[in-house]
Amino acid sequence: MKKLTPLSPYWQCQLAGWTIAALYWEVDAFLRSPTFSYSFAALNFVADIGVNLLLTHSYRRFALQHGWHLLRPKPLMLRIIPAIVVLALCFALAVTLRFYWWGPHEQTFFRYLQTYSQVPLMTGIRTMAIWVLAWHLYHYARQQNAAARENARLQLLAKEMQLDNLTAQLNPHFFFNSLNNIKSLVLEDPTLARRAIDLLSDLLRNALYKRSDQLVTLEEELQLVGDYLELEKLRFEDRLQADIRTDPALTGIAVPPLSIQTLVENAIKHGIAHSIAGGCVTISVARNGDQICLSVQNPGVLQSTVAAGLGIRNLRERLQLQFQGRASFHITALPEQQVLSVISIPFVKL
Repeated sequence: MKKLTPLSPYWQCQLAGWTIAALYWEVDAFLRSPTFSYSFAALNFVADIGVNLLLTHSYRRFALQHGWHLLRPKPLMLRIIPAIVVLALCFALAVTLRFYWWGPHEQTFFRYLQTYSQVPLMTGIRTMAIWVLAWHLYHYARQQNAAARENARLQLLAKEMQLDNLTAQLNPHFFFNSLNNIKSLVLEDPTLARRAIDLLSDLLRNALYKRSDQLVTLEEELQLVGDYLELEKLRFEDRLQADIRTDPALTGIAVPPLSIQTLVENAIKHGIAHSIAGGCVTISVARNGDQICLSVQNPGVLQSTVAAGLGIRNLRERLQLQFQGRASFHITALPEQQVLSVISIPFVKL
């Protein structure tokens, strides 16, 4: 047996709305008329529902065919005002004809229409105006919601394109810096140079395959940082020490890819590389309420040109795009020739 197709929300609203309106009119007639007829009330109840469904559905089809639901308010008002008048006239004519046909009278229909059509006409104007305005407001709200969703989708696409562009800039930057490190090892120690090439291969594979990810886990980022530190230690040997301090419970949190690595690269390039004795790069990850602090401390003197480098400038832009002002980054000079770089991002768990 074929299942019945359920009524659409439109028809459910139509039937419910006009049934309630017709019932209200019959109750009002019962309270006002001393000669209330139940048979005439039943006829009116069914007729009111049928006539109003016919009129409003006809208007809906006409409006959709002519694109009225897509018009702006001013041109729309120039069309719906005459339409409401036409619908009200049809409503008044249907009601007056019904009363003329049912009741005893000696007048002609046109005389009866002139005498008794004013009340049905005013009722029709009020009722049809409410229906037409409600229908167009519904479509206007749908258009606004659709426009808002489309704008949000376009903004997201634009943000993703910007992030991809920044990552595309960062990968060659990271690649060429690493190649410069390997170049210095080729003549000094070919065995270490081969190991460095292997590490660089793993680093690039990781960086390139994660290029489409806007966020990675802290564990993945620290693994990348560990490989990068090993690559740099081949070059600096005992001059470079590293101390990574993080809570194991935080390894699953989300961080921007190459964020800590950028800070570590900056610390080595502007700190360790300029110090004969070298030093220790301290990496810390801690939670502070609903924020995560990613910090890198290194020996060195803070220079004004550090924050203008491609890696740091790129990092600032990525944080702004990714977190919309809810993330921060700053570099501070500490006593005893130490530099502290701190990224603060919202706590997000992947």
